[in-house]
Amino acid sequence: MLYFVFTTGQCNLKCRYCGGSFPQDLVPWRILYPLRDLIDFIAEDDDATIAFYGGEPLLNAQYIAQVMDHVPAKRFVIQTNGLLFKRLKAEYWRRMDTVLLSIDGREAITDYYRGRGVYRKVLEAAHFLRKIGFKGDLIARMTISSRSDVFRDVLHLLSLDIFDHVHWQLDVVWSPPWDFRSWARRSYMPGISRLIHLWKESLEVGRVLGIAPFLGIARRAKYGGPAPPCGAGQDAFAILTDGRIIACPIAVDVPWALLGHISTHSPGELKGKVGIGEPCTSCEVFRYCGGRCLYAYKERYWGEEGFRAVCQVTKHTIREVLECIDKCAPSEVFSYPSFNNSLEIIP
Repeated sequence: MLYFVFTTGQCNLKCRYCGGSFPQDLVPWRILYPLRDLIDFIAEDDDATIAFYGGEPLLNAQYIAQVMDHVPAKRFVIQTNGLLFKRLKAEYWRRMDTVLLSIDGREAITDYYRGRGVYRKVLEAAHFLRKIGFKGDLIARMTISSRSDVFRDVLHLLSLDIFDHVHWQLDVVWSPPWDFRSWARRSYMPGISRLIHLWKESLEVGRVLGIAPFLGIARRAKYGGPAPPCGAGQDAFAILTDGRIIACPIAVDVPWALLGHISTHSPGELKGKVGIGEPCTSCEVFRYCGGRCLYAYKERYWGEEGFRAVCQVTKHTIREVLECIDKCAPSEVFSYPSFNNSLEIIP
């Protein structure tokens, strides 16, 4: 299973679509449980993947090193904004199976949403990882919002030839409602269609572009997968800095997500605890979508109308991918990701 291990609730950025650090009463900014509790908990799972999470996990790089030295996980992943990459020694970076660096596309877009100079610092981190011999999966993890152009921003990151994969999430969870439906019709869905056309052209000449949502949907089309695709509440869980276990790493403040504590519960007690229901389970694309996002499904900040507006763009993306792989599908298209590396798959 996948475990998001919070190293802190604090963040060194305050992005426009996020808000920065978690309140300390929700996610303490330091570890409040003995490392032995985490060691014993993870030891019960012989196929455990740990994804370091926050806040910004590198604010507590010392704990990352301690976990990697002592906790018997099979794989290690980190989701980070990358600004503090020097805090973690090269030997630990090289042991990571997947590194997700937060970057939103072109420099102007990234710096608008995340802060001046962030784009260049993230690329500095990416080049550092390649220089020290990092051989794992390096993913550009984007947030797509109203100023984004999904075609231009994804293509820009691919053109850098430093990231193995590009993944994105839509800004439809944290932010107050914005004119999403109009933007999606005018910009996002046409951009997806252009990306699919580019992806198909590349496949036809034997090149598989690392566009993670397309690859993840293709894999689900062939093999199926959990609902939601990230596995939240099914085979993926988060461990907060005080040892509480929750079904989804962003669901830090809702009762339905709280499942127990690492000192009193075992991994086997968690599997399949929280899931997706109607109207998703009866939907014609449920096999591919899996309900998209557990937190969005449960909370529906934008109401039913907003929820269905996101469904429309999800269905558009799925249709485009399915049509593409029906006509041109080398075996490599169905092989990613090979394990749950924390990607949500459906944007």
